[in-house]
Amino acid sequence: MNYQKFSKRQLLALTWWNRPRFRNRDAIICDGSVRSGKTLCMAVGFILWSLSAFNGEKFAICGKTIESLRRNVIVNLPLWLEGLAQVTESRSENKVTVTIDGRTNTYYLFGGRDESSYALIQGMTLAGVLLDEVALMPKSFVEQALARCSVAGSKFWFNCNPEGPEHWFKKEWVDKKAEHNALHLHFTMADNPSLPIEIKTRYESIYSGVFYQRYILGEWRVAEGLVYTMFNKDFHVVSNIPRPYEKYYISCDYGTLNPTSAGLWGLADGRWYRVREYYYDARKAGRSLTDEEHYSALEDLAGDVPVSSVIVDPSAASFIEVIRRHGRFRVEKASNSVIDGIRDVATHLQMGDLFICEGCKDCIREFGLYRWDEKAAGDKPIKADDHAMDDLRYFVHTVFAPPRFSFE
Repeated sequence: MNYQKFSKRQLLALTWWNRPRFRNRDAIICDGSVRSGKTLCMAVGFILWSLSAFNGEKFAICGKTIESLRRNVIVNLPLWLEGLAQVTESRSENKVTVTIDGRTNTYYLFGGRDESSYALIQGMTLAGVLLDEVALMPKSFVEQALARCSVAGSKFWFNCNPEGPEHWFKKEWVDKKAEHNALHLHFTMADNPSLPIEIKTRYESIYSGVFYQRYILGEWRVAEGLVYTMFNKDFHVVSNIPRPYEKYYISCDYGTLNPTSAGLWGLADGRWYRVREYYYDARKAGRSLTDEEHYSALEDLAGDVPVSSVIVDPSAASFIEVIRRHGRFRVEKASNSVIDGIRDVATHLQMGDLFICEGCKDCIREFGLYRWDEKAAGDKPIKADDHAMDDLRYFVHTVFAPPRFSFE
């Protein structure tokens, strides 16, 4: 690969391990904004360091999931190391081997999705670890990965976008970098000289609120106030006029005593519209409905349009079974990754490809009430006035997700 000019900070991330001033550090932490070039510099630097310091050793490269790790790092390694190294991936074994000048190391791939993930890496002996998106991983997984690095001369490589100021990684590593003998480099988009100004402007325009502070300014900021500060009734709420809808989905958050909320979504001219909704609050109504009664309401919501699938709260097992038994709709279990879903909704509201028709009164009402829980540890919205917000999140996180076949 022919590289353009690197910034001073990018060059330091690439070569710190070979500089007299920093080579005795045990770790590097790169945090800051998106599109700052830190992922490329960390991945290439990690490979070059490991092959200059070791031969025939084992390493770990970790992401939140194997999918995200492959998409963000692994599929790019042959291009990033073109002319320098031979890269061979064994997908069935989740490992990559890299050879430079007759020296070869093995790099095992791990996903640190949740607290149970630490068991995946137990028992290994490693000479180093690269943790991409480390702030999205549980502490138990990261600590287990670090504990595996028992080979003399091993080093830790951390890369992330900021989260909240009380996040465990900020408190344990960023704030204690001196105690850990770690080099801390803070990146902004200005540190990426190869980023065109129009791309920088585009990224600055698609985030707002806390996500702008974190992903553009690169700050560890608390989530507070309204969740969707970018929602603007004058722009996002539109009249329910006939449109040339070419595809439909239904998203559903299911409740027994809590409200059940469902939205019918239509795609027209590249934009998604919440065409109409169903919202039933059992407490206000004074009685709970059966699964069959909710399904009947779902049929009414769909009318005679061809619905591609119904995206449902994954915990609603009995309701999912009722939908499947009737045979009209295909069912997709929604992702319940709350923060990822909220970020996706915020992004697409900001980008202007998500609209709410004026008849969807409960969804519009909840936009004005859905707030961050400022007393919670970590990023959590208050669990109230959130049922239409949940089904909205299920829809966006599913329909706008990148196709799996593109990187598996």
